[in-house]
Amino acid sequence: MSAKKSLLIQIFARDESGLVAAISGCLFDLGLNLGDTTFAVLGTGAEFSVVVEEPVPASKAEIEARLRELDELTDAEIHVEEFDIEPVHGPSAKITHRIILRGADQPGLVARLSEVFGDYGANIVRMNAEREVERGRSSYVIRFAAWVPEDRAEAFIAALTNTASQMRMFSQWHRE
Repeated sequence: MSAKKSLLIQIFARDESGLVAAISGCLFDLGLNLGDTTFAVLGTGAEFSVVVEEPVPASKAEIEARLRELDELTDAEIHVEEFDIEPVHGPSAKITHRIILRGADQPGLVARLSEVFGDYGANIVRMNAEREVERGRSSYVIRFAAWVPEDRAEAFIAALTNTASQMRMFSQWHRE
């Protein structure tokens, strides 16, 4: 397959109810075909990212202008960029495992834990890390959705669990 020209639209705005509906509705009205899309609340803000696949019936300038007209995107950061990628995932983007790690926050957690993925040829497909407060106690929770090579899965889980334990984190996982 040859690479297709696609658009990457990234938006960072205040988090509010109806934000995804406003953005996706605007893009639909522009006739855009949304590919991979992510949305995440980050603090009191929110990030929306989407790959728009060919054909793209609107210009970058028109897309950005229409998004800026939305009340929900007042003062938002909006970026529309062209790039060449395949819009269809490769095999290492298929989620095979979901992993949750929970413990006290400390510098280097994400760096140390994500090194284990590289050591075993695993791919982080999605990651979410956040502080949670439950019954007055704070903990740091990292959730990974990952692709792990089948022949290395058992060793990978053992290594990740061991690394998490050394960092005083509780881990749980399951296969998809």
